[in-house]
Amino acid sequence: MKLEWIGWLATVAFASSYFFKSPRLLRGVQGAAALLWIGYGLMIGATPVIAANVIVALAAVWSMWTSAKPVQ
Repeated sequence: MKLEWIGWLATVAFASSYFFKSPRLLRGVQGAAALLWIGYGLMIGATPVIAANVIVALAAVWSMWTSAKPVQ
């Protein structure tokens, strides 16, 4: 079974995030792409791919969460 398509889908998702004007939506798409990359990394047993994208996904979620809080 070829798993490459998951990596390509993750690449397209991540690259497409730059076309969104809303920073929140951009981060959401980047977080979703990172989850795809994590899945791909798990399937091919690539620890660096998994680790890097866990960091990206956490950063995307954190920045979405902090940007949603009202500034005092």
